[in-house]
Parts: sequence; C-alpha cells; structure tokens
Amino acid sequence: MENIQNPVANRFRSYLPVIVDIETAGFDTKKNPLLELAAVIVELDEADQFISRESHSVHILPFKGAELDQAALKFNGIDPYHPFRMAVNEKEALSQIFKPIREAVKRNKCSRAILVGHNPAFDIGFLNAAIKRCQIKRSPFHPFSTFDTATLGGLMYGQTVLAKIAQAADLEWDSDKAHSALYDAKQTAKLFCKIVNRWKQLENLEASLKKSKL
Repeated sequence: MENIQNPVANRFRSYLPVIVDIETAGFDTKKNPLLELAAVIVELDEADQFISRESHSVHILPFKGAELDQAALKFNGIDPYHPFRMAVNEKEALSQIFKPIREAVKRNKCSRAILVGHNPAFDIGFLNAAIKRCQIKRSPFHPFSTFDTATLGGLMYGQTVLAKIAQAADLEWDSDKAHSALYDAKQTAKLFCKIVNRWKQLENLEASLKKSKL
C-alpha cells in the first residue's frame, strides 16, 4: 500500500494503534515463552472511521531453556511442539510481525506504533522480553505506553471482561475460538474501532450543538 488518503498521524500524537494479543506458556516474561503472536493494524477509511485493515499472526517455538507451565498450556490448549503448528523461532516471528507494522507506520506518517490490548501490561511485558532476548535494536512499538480496551470497555459499557464487553457492544463472541491470539486480536480490534469511532461521533455532535447555539 502507498500513503493513504487519511493518515492516522494527527489522531494519536503520531502513534499508530496496533491491536496485539499473545498466548504464552506461563506468566513469567523471562522464563515462559511466547507461543502465539497476533497483530491487527487499524487505519482510517474514506469516512474518517477506524477499521481493521490487515491482520498477521504467527506460531512460535519456545526459546532455548524456556519453562513450560502445564496449567497455562491446558488453559490455552496449545501443544508447543505439534508439527502442524508450523511454528518458527522467536526472532523470525518478531520479524514477520514487525515488518508490516513498520510499513503501516510509514504510510500513515506516524512515528511509531502503540500497542492496543486487553489488559496490555501482560502483552507488552512479554513482547519486550522477547525483543530483548532476540537483541532487536528498535521495536516499532512504544516501549511502555499502551491503550487498554479493558479501561475503554469500562468507560463505554460498564464491563471489563472482553467477552462481556463484546456482548454489550453487540459484537459476536465465540467462546470456542477464544484464547486463540488471532481471534482475540481481531475481536479486540473491532471493539477498539467501535469505541473510538463512537467517541468521535459524540465529539462531532457536541461541536455541532455548540455551533447551533451561537
């Protein structure tokens, strides 16, 4: 894609929102490995509305010396070494995901991406640990700033659990597909776009009402 008609640069201080979801073999960023990584890139359409533009996902092999928490594997249903996963090593996985994100940052005239996640401290922690292990010099993501759809969901719908927010927002939610990084990232992206677009509509309505009173 070339530079688009409505770049995102002016919306979030030159940051491009990228929705990220990961699946891991535990909760320790240093000991437990990434197993799945998915990213959904959102951009503005011709009507200046955020939409999911493209999605990318990859299955990842545990890094050498990684510890696998069996309770975590039972929860997400992942067999890390199953041959049909077509998993790649951590560095290759990050390269595959970061390449289209960097391209999107450039065409939207942004300075870097900002991670959007549901309770994103978990995602950014594991992502930063993997970046450090792989000695990647510059991540496309801001190293610590994030957007949290749990907070946004609480603000807009009074719910903080992703499935319940989706239900309140009239979005589909398939419990059988949940805890797949790609599915969760796509649903979170739909939610993020809906909330941000709705907020913009409310801002425009308020501005219009103020103008009519002048």
